[in-house]
Amino acid sequence: MLTPWLELDGARARVAEWSAHAGLDLLRLGTEAGAEEIQDTAVAQPLIVALSLLSFEHLQQAAPVAADAPVAGHSVGELAAAAIAGVLSSADAVALAAVRGAEMAKACALEPTSMAAVMLGDPEQVVAWLEERGLAAANRNGAGQIVASGSAEAIERIVAEPLEGTKIRALKVAGAFHTPYMAPAEATLREHAAGLTPADPVRPLLSNADGKVVTSGAEYLDRLVAQVTRPVRWDLTMDGLARLGVTSTFELAPAGTLTGLVKRQLKGVVTTTIALKTPAELANLREEDAQ
Repeated sequence: MLTPWLELDGARARVAEWSAHAGLDLLRLGTEAGAEEIQDTAVAQPLIVALSLLSFEHLQQAAPVAADAPVAGHSVGELAAAAIAGVLSSADAVALAAVRGAEMAKACALEPTSMAAVMLGDPEQVVAWLEERGLAAANRNGAGQIVASGSAEAIERIVAEPLEGTKIRALKVAGAFHTPYMAPAEATLREHAAGLTPADPVRPLLSNADGKVVTSGAEYLDRLVAQVTRPVRWDLTMDGLARLGVTSTFELAPAGTLTGLVKRQLKGVVTTTIALKTPAELANLREEDAQ
């Protein structure tokens, strides 16, 4: 996932710097690691944050984003958003993602848990149906998608017998993210976060907790820690972007999923979406800017 990006000027040195801060060889992991290794939560999370930040830094060189443009992240993407908004340094954000991923992986190993995507259906009805079955709506993603999270047995049951009018697909994840099952990870993450010195955001920074703009860096960091056991309200986050008058979006690498949600949920509101999947998109932006 990193290979094409490392060809950009300064990229390899930047990732090496973050690797040292996070205690992981992100250069190797992002270029040579096999599927099983890269899918490990402890590896995937810091890699995602590193790639998001790397793509943002080069986006700023190709087609600078307005200084007052809002920023939002989905789940672990909120750590990248924190760095883009100036709450954390990029190195601290990647290191925090490494701690987050490692501790969540440990929490997942404590008992068998899982997640499943629930498509279609009335959102409130789906949430109530999941609660009746001992499951949490861990990600309310909008655009007709809710991710259920909880015990592996309960997830297997809803996949086998979905709510009428819905489609349910089991997800390949390590465990029940964004639920109380992650409480041990939250505790350790809070200890690590206590050693950080957050700054107040320099641009509008939206929170997954409620879709609102957070103006305090300390509050945002606290929300980052708490979100490992609490639902991701991407539906409310997209509503927040609409309230701010957003009409175009850039999704940072690795990109695609959030752009699809924005297109469906904010149809007619957001008219331009760009997903930065590879450096090729940056080259296209430079050409457009030159014209």
